[in-house]
Amino acid sequence: MRKLTPADLLGLERYAVERARLRLEAIAHKRDRRVAVGPHLTWCFEDRSTVLHQVQEMLRAERIFEPADIEAELAAYNPLIPDGRNWKATMFIEYPDPIARREALERLVGIEHRCWVRIGAQPAVFAIADEDLERSTPQKTSAVHFLRFELAPGSGAALDSGAPLAFGVSHPAYEYSVDPVPKALRESLRADLD
Repeated sequence: MRKLTPADLLGLERYAVERARLRLEAIAHKRDRRVAVGPHLTWCFEDRSTVLHQVQEMLRAERIFEPADIEAELAAYNPLIPDGRNWKATMFIEYPDPIARREALERLVGIEHRCWVRIGAQPAVFAIADEDLERSTPQKTSAVHFLRFELAPGSGAALDSGAPLAFGVSHPAYEYSVDPVPKALRESLRADLD
């Protein structure tokens, strides 16, 4: 997938005019790129469209309009766009109650390294997590992680031929899987692969 450049972005005034429509489009697009893995984890798979929306929202919220600052935002967000050989996801650990959340984040240390995807009979591919910076300590994990799943060559062809797709987490305190992955998400992720 092509990375974003300043030419892909709307200026702040134009974005303000079109924001309501673009926001609805982004919500609809993201709906087919989200999956709950158990009751407390959500994976949101990123692509060029989701990252474009995030950048536009960040520029708007921070009132960023200087070219160097825009380039800095693009440099921060472009790594979230898959490159045709991988899937990239933002993982949210969600516990509404603050006390339960704090306790869970202490129990779930290392969970970001125990997330996996599996295509057909291929071995599970475990996530490479938080490449930009470490988000966990030995005492607790973060509620948000960035995951990259580097897929084997031929993964797209395997999906095209009907190979099943499954996701999961294998952590001592959190063991869940999604098998099979919903059709809309499967089709959306297939489009991310060369």
